[in-house]
Amino acid sequence: MEAIDKTPKQIVKELNEYIIGQNDAKKAVAVALRNRYRRMHLSKAMQEDITPKNILMIGPTGVGKTEIARRLAKIVNAPFVKVEATKFTEVGYVGGDVESMVRDLVENAVQTVKAERFKDVAGQAEQQANERLAELLVPDDNQKKNQTNEMKSMMDMLNKLQKGQMPDNLEQPKPEPVSDEVKAKRAQVLKQLELGQLEDKMVTIDMDDPKQSVSKQNNMLGQMGIDLNDTLGNMLPKRKIQAHLKVSEARDVLIREESEKLVNDADIYREAIDRAQNTGIIFIDEIDKIVGGQSKNKGEVSREGVQRDILPIVEGSNVNTKYGLVDTSHMLFIASGAFAESKPSDLIAELQGRFPIRVELDSLTKEDFVNILTKPNNALIKQYIALIGTDNIKVTFTIESIQKIAEIAFNVNRDVQNIGARRLHTILEKLLEDLLFEGPDMEMGDITITEHYVEEKVGHLAKDQNLSQFIL
Repeated sequence: MEAIDKTPKQIVKELNEYIIGQNDAKKAVAVALRNRYRRMHLSKAMQEDITPKNILMIGPTGVGKTEIARRLAKIVNAPFVKVEATKFTEVGYVGGDVESMVRDLVENAVQTVKAERFKDVAGQAEQQANERLAELLVPDDNQKKNQTNEMKSMMDMLNKLQKGQMPDNLEQPKPEPVSDEVKAKRAQVLKQLELGQLEDKMVTIDMDDPKQSVSKQNNMLGQMGIDLNDTLGNMLPKRKIQAHLKVSEARDVLIREESEKLVNDADIYREAIDRAQNTGIIFIDEIDKIVGGQSKNKGEVSREGVQRDILPIVEGSNVNTKYGLVDTSHMLFIASGAFAESKPSDLIAELQGRFPIRVELDSLTKEDFVNILTKPNNALIKQYIALIGTDNIKVTFTIESIQKIAEIAFNVNRDVQNIGARRLHTILEKLLEDLLFEGPDMEMGDITITEHYVEEKVGHLAKDQNLSQFIL
């Protein structure tokens, strides 16, 4: 699979559209991503020898570590999964199955490739879905006769087999042809469907029962790379339920079913595994929480055990998944942690060596908060203006009000606990609480958020340390 050709500068430019500051981290991940593209243009023998330079991000919570990794994967459409390192210690001494992170990555890759394949056959799938809708909207009496005849033929065959007799005729009875009148009506309805004239008409369809797809037992077996649904699915028919839906909703269900028929699962699984192996990104958060201290108690031994479990995955090993065997040698691993009570050198030596690129992310300043509120494509101020705008209310923030919000966020982080940009979410929710509550009942109008309004709503909370601990 061809890696997406983006230069480090282009990658950093795209990251800048969503993430403020942290230039060293952006540069490091951009270079790591470009090296993947470079590797794909070398000889096969050399490709095998070049492994990804995994990255360790060090910095407080809420400064952009996760967002950098997530956006990086989106930029190059790479399979991505985030895991909390602490989840592998939750079940005691041994910890959870660390290979589950690889299986989750492959599952992500399968869904991505499948969505692409569905898009390729979308036109054909929609046409076939409309044809099925036309048949449902214009039923044929002969169809019921055909189903009755098929059932009768099957019962006769079973009765003879039970008596030890061979059936006289193993062929299915020939179906009754569709009448010309029904064909003409269906053609007319099909035209209406294609023109979108029957979108709100109700129709009854048979669809797969969503409850049967996942069971607790199968979920556990899936962690071992075993898919019980696939095994039983080949032996037992899928359970169907009747659903009464609008045509627009029923079409989506039928398009999905028709798309499944038009794509080749084996090709999807093969490409998904290839993508996971060569472009997959696994983000291991809170890796500092599995670092043992000086005293060797049971909990700390358990955390070191998790490190040793993760090590072979990062070094490169084969993991069995329900889609096939997956090699982790060329996956990119990005680990992160605050390391407030420990340091990277407290990790076991072997794991340290597997994360050669170390990047320290800076704590956010007041100016950073101002930029986070206003500059990115998904800036919080833009989000709230759009949300409140759905109630026909135009909200405007003055520059002074934004600076005041940033100042409050910075001060609360400094005085209470530093949770980075996440503090802005809490402050804005409290600031706009009344407007979000009363907005739907207000008449159309313009509202300006001023510095005085910010001070009145949240300023006094920030000054009272006891209140800010619980509210902001």
